[in-house]
Amino acid sequence: MGSGSLPPKEGNLFKLIVKSYETKQYKKGLKAADSILKKFPIHGETLSMKGLTLNCMDRKPEAYQLVRLGLKNDLKSHVCWHVYGLLYRSDREYREAIKCYRNALRIDPDNIEILRDLSLLQAQMRDLSGFVETRQQLLSLKPNHRMNWIGFAVAHHLDTNPAKAVEILEAYEGTLEDDYPPENERCEHGEMLLYKISLLEECGFHDKALAELHKREFKIVDKLSYKEQEVSLLVKLDRVEEAVKLYRILLSMNPDNYRYYEGLQKCMGLYSKTGQYSADKIDELDALYKSLREQYTWSSAVKRIPLDFLQGDQFREASINYIRPLLTKGVPSLFSDLSPLYDHTGKADILEQIVLELEQSIRTTGKYPGREELEPPSTLMWILFFLAQHYDRRGQYDVALSKIDESLEHTPTVIDLYSVKSRILKHAGDLAAAASLADEARCMDLADRYVNSECVKRMLQADQMALAEKTAVLFTKDGDQHNNLHDMQCMWYELASGASYFRQGDLGRALKKYLAVEKHYADITEDQFDFHSYCLRKMTLRSYVEMLKFQDRLHSYSYFHKAAVGAIRCYIKLYDSPSKSTTEQDEEMAKMPAAQKKKLKAKQRKADARAKKEEEKNEEAATSGTAKSGKKSLKPVDPDPHGEKLLQVEDPLVEATKYLKLLQKNSPDSLETHLLSFEVNMRKQKVLLALQALKQLLRLDTENPYSHSCMIRLFHKVDSLHSPVSDSEKLVWSVLEAERPSQLLGMSLIEANKFFLTRHEDSLMHRASVAEMLYLLEPSKKSEAVKLIEDSPNSVVPIGGALGPVRKWKLKDCIAVHKLLGTVLADHDAASSKSFCIPTHLCMLEQRITFYYIDTLAGWKTRCSELFQYSTYFEGKQSSAVPDSVYNLCRNSENGAHPELGQSVDSNGKLGTFKDLTI
Repeated sequence: MGSGSLPPKEGNLFKLIVKSYETKQYKKGLKAADSILKKFPIHGETLSMKGLTLNCMDRKPEAYQLVRLGLKNDLKSHVCWHVYGLLYRSDREYREAIKCYRNALRIDPDNIEILRDLSLLQAQMRDLSGFVETRQQLLSLKPNHRMNWIGFAVAHHLDTNPAKAVEILEAYEGTLEDDYPPENERCEHGEMLLYKISLLEECGFHDKALAELHKREFKIVDKLSYKEQEVSLLVKLDRVEEAVKLYRILLSMNPDNYRYYEGLQKCMGLYSKTGQYSADKIDELDALYKSLREQYTWSSAVKRIPLDFLQGDQFREASINYIRPLLTKGVPSLFSDLSPLYDHTGKADILEQIVLELEQSIRTTGKYPGREELEPPSTLMWILFFLAQHYDRRGQYDVALSKIDESLEHTPTVIDLYSVKSRILKHAGDLAAAASLADEARCMDLADRYVNSECVKRMLQADQMALAEKTAVLFTKDGDQHNNLHDMQCMWYELASGASYFRQGDLGRALKKYLAVEKHYADITEDQFDFHSYCLRKMTLRSYVEMLKFQDRLHSYSYFHKAAVGAIRCYIKLYDSPSKSTTEQDEEMAKMPAAQKKKLKAKQRKADARAKKEEEKNEEAATSGTAKSGKKSLKPVDPDPHGEKLLQVEDPLVEATKYLKLLQKNSPDSLETHLLSFEVNMRKQKVLLALQALKQLLRLDTENPYSHSCMIRLFHKVDSLHSPVSDSEKLVWSVLEAERPSQLLGMSLIEANKFFLTRHEDSLMHRASVAEMLYLLEPSKKSEAVKLIEDSPNSVVPIGGALGPVRKWKLKDCIAVHKLLGTVLADHDAASSKSFCIPTHLCMLEQRITFYYIDTLAGWKTRCSELFQYSTYFEGKQSSAVPDSVYNLCRNSENGAHPELGQSVDSNGKLGTFKDLTI
């Protein structure tokens, strides 16, 4: 029974339901639906519309039940199928929604609303051929509607047919009158013309595009885009003289746009992608920028760009002229501005010499060399600030700290000094002291959100989760940091929290944070849906196409990469160390001494009480009070706050593979992607997929130590497999044996390992990789493997630093080697206690082995503590881990937090004062 078969009174009520749904008056629509259903309880379309209305009132189960009942009662109603599709669309089940729309169109093929909704879903799902077909049907049904013409053209463009899109737009222009557009539509029409010209450029019709651009100039409102499009076409037509003139006009409009300078260089034949220029080219570039500098004296870009290509004395002179005014002015971002120059050979040394000379001159005379004017006292502070960052970049942390300490003595009220000192200590390895200094910087300006965020990040890096949450709550609504930070898509916080939980072994919470980031990316993908109709209506066509291209590469951005990598590592760790069942835990508990058992039970009771308290708090927050408007405050309750359900997966490697596929698709040039692929597939016994990952690793970096260890591990695994029996096993075996000679260069595994060592004898990480593989191939040579690491040379890096040498070894590498010595190369059997009797002579041997490896670990730790004196991991003498250190902070047992830091948040930061304040 369709709506047309209803009596007039009920027919009008049905129209009221539709109108109420469109105007969001859901209660009114529900009342009208109930009125119809009293007389016609099995009316399919009314049941469906009532279900759709309930869906908007967050009553989804009832909604689905009613819509399915309505569809069952009236299978031949396009309204029922359309509503069913809308229901699926609201739940992001786009493929199911498309099926429903297609069923509706079989019944009513010319329904414009259903066709329009279908086209939006096809654009969202990138069903481009279907999108073209639907848009063509819409245009044929309603050719007098501008949006249908534009939509049809865009559909062809997205379907890689820009020439057809141009034809459609030209046909649309043929329907317009000569005096079109009216004043209120000039912007939209101008955007359409610029889009058409960009399509002509994409097709390669540059002459035609330029002629069209000049012809339509008076109709294009956006003059800047007009000029940028014109200069792009002139360059492609090789009309460089005209392009040079136009670039100079653009520079007069915005002399700080780097793209204009780059375009001008290209037109004059003075551009190189590599940044390498001959002496003649450098002279020409220097002359060009000198003339531009005279013309645009206030421009920062025209002074900064020459530093990229100038060399030697020319670079020195230009650097002096660039740096001096900024140090006088006190620009904190100066080092960040110049940091790309550190990748250019020799330029960092020149910068160091320049700034040291300026420091010496200011200290002795109070003036810059060759100047008569006295500099303000703050200039010395900014020079020291720059030098501290310079030595931090070079790894000379003691010098960097001495400079930043001197600048703090000079002016102790500048927040940037504390932030930079915090960053130096983080790089030096003292995360707790870094967090303390970041908190001190925060307390100097409690209204600065950036400084607060930086402090939170430092606390998370130091695994001070409780303090980080207390600090983050200062800038969240109603003090509910978790929900607000999630709603704001604060991905840096979630990534840092996930990394901290992972380090602490809390895989559930770590996974929860990483998967929250993945959810944000899914939301960003869904957010494009509303723009499919909006952009066509508002004619922002170029931006729309760029947005779709951005969405197609969305998952290649760094935050998603970090989150996916973190989630995969969690699943791998969960697979390697699965959580124990209740029976196993009870058995272990039964074996414990009474005192230990009592302590463990008390700990469990406290944890349960804490969890219950949090649960009650969440429930109270969810059901709390009524707002002034009379509506209940709907705060979502997290059913799994600790991520325990996320750990209850049947096969962690299957879950890891989901994210691995996304990484392989979107980050194929990342070494980390293929390392994780190798690890997952080795655990899944998928040797061919592991070989594929290995080949990708070798493609990206043959000399990487991880690539080498993966290669040895793979072929060692192959050698340990049983002989192939089935045809598929024989096929796999033949592929692996065919690949072996090319990967190992015809050598055995032991020979390949030794050969790799000869090429990288001076590298710590390469020697560690070789040592690990030596132990894998020949377990009896463990002492030789350990000696390989111990004998690693720590040579000086030739950087020509003026204040002391820089060693090759990095802190993170030394930590990795220490962990390797403590896990892979440690003798766990010898070090563990035995419950059975061992002969006396074997006991003596066991003790000698145990003490040997303890000495090795202690020796490595001592050696590294002397090199990295600020590292808390190695307990360096200058670190906060040492009681008499200047940075000492007593450790708290809970997640490495420090009581003093907790006090600083309450007293210095005055969190107690601000806890009831809404910011």
